[in-house]
Amino acid sequence: MYKSISIAILMALLVTFASVPAIAAQPNNLAIPITGSGSAGTFTGSFTPTSFALQGGQVVALGTVTGTVTSAAGVVTSVLQNNVAAPVAAASTASCTILHLVLGPINLNLLGLVVTTNQIVLDISAQPGPGNLLGNLLCAVANLLNNPNQTLINLLNQILGILQGL
Repeated sequence: MYKSISIAILMALLVTFASVPAIAAQPNNLAIPITGSGSAGTFTGSFTPTSFALQGGQVVALGTVTGTVTSAAGVVTSVLQNNVAAPVAAASTASCTILHLVLGPINLNLLGLVVTTNQIVLDISAQPGPGNLLGNLLCAVANLLNNPNQTLINLLNQILGILQGL
């Protein structure tokens, strides 16, 4: 049942991403910016995913890193590295945090009726378990990448192919 729910959700995401016109207007829209520094200097560049794979039971994004390293002396060196594997991480918990909303104090004057509240904090969590249909569904979505399989990898690669074609 979880597999069919996960597939349905991924297909909904696929339709959503395919219908977003702003993504198509951006060149190299899948590039993820990367910056860092170390003893060799500073790095500025990007990671562009080309596919997804399953390595050691974990989903990884395969792609290309491009950028420049600037040494302390100011020497700039170009970097191009293909077939870089970056892990795709997802957190796993017994309950799933769905919403954490903090509202400041509210003061209302409704035709002479004054309503005043202090800070309001709303936390919504999903509790999975037998009979908790909505909790099971929302936790399945939140933990979608915790137990990856080849079906998930194929769907991610299809989504990536569509995004690259935009």
